[in-house]
Amino acid sequence: MKKTSDFRIIVLGAAAGGGLPQWNCGCLNCSMARDPASGLEPQSQSSLAVSLDGEVWAVLNASPDIRQQILHNRALQPRRLRHSPIESVVLTSGDIDHLAGLLVLREKQAFILYSTGTVGRIIADNPAFQVLDPEIVSRRTVAIEEAFAPLSGLEARLFAVPGKVPLFLEDGEPELGVEGEHTVGLELTADGRRVYYIPGCAMVNEALAQRLSGADALFFDGTVFHNDEMVATGTGNKTGRRMGHMPIAGEGGSLDALGDLDIRRKIYVHINNTNPIWRAGAERERVEGRGFEVGFDGMEVRL
Repeated sequence: MKKTSDFRIIVLGAAAGGGLPQWNCGCLNCSMARDPASGLEPQSQSSLAVSLDGEVWAVLNASPDIRQQILHNRALQPRRLRHSPIESVVLTSGDIDHLAGLLVLREKQAFILYSTGTVGRIIADNPAFQVLDPEIVSRRTVAIEEAFAPLSGLEARLFAVPGKVPLFLEDGEPELGVEGEHTVGLELTADGRRVYYIPGCAMVNEALAQRLSGADALFFDGTVFHNDEMVATGTGNKTGRRMGHMPIAGEGGSLDALGDLDIRRKIYVHINNTNPIWRAGAERERVEGRGFEVGFDGMEVRL
């Protein structure tokens, strides 16, 4: 009989860009995360790791905190003098919080880097990323909906979701809700189990809802609870939608868009430091009451 794989997903980082606490923020959540007595643990920036055997792993988005994430997750640590169980890295956008960790992975260690052509060009056009020796780190361009294997036995597909260009590529007011290669979701399938990772999404349209229905697990964009959250807390002047992220609550929010879908586990990740679901309260109760979980660093899902 064929051995069934051990489909494991580890949340390496559950926070959005800047992490929790953000270095220059004194909001309630950040202040609590700095206080060991508060019960709110610090969280690193958005990334997952996936494996089918616990020996070799694919990292999904290279967070600026990847060194810390490896330090805190034994499964990703070297087994011998010069070694890494990280076989591949898959990118879902060109955002800094998904790219900057590549600069940490520069110590002449082989792995395969998968991205869309658009994200791949962002890397190719920035000379800093040449520290990734092209003779050792293989860069693979993946077309939208093209099947590829970041690990043996794991089928993956990148698919377009509504989003926008990365902040550093904005020139004036960007077009929002665009579907293309700048912002993608990742579908993973193995032994009949199906998992999605979508850390950035401007809206859930009918096609996306149909795609996600029946999934075994969904790790989804939980950046802000309220669209105007950063404005209301005095921490910024942009809404969630202006940043390319749909809010959890409110009209067109992910809580209603995804709440009734047949998905075994629904987990919010890429959670901004201002989001009240980080702590106990009405917002977290509302999320959990609709069957969602709040992701956290070190959370592991086994299927």
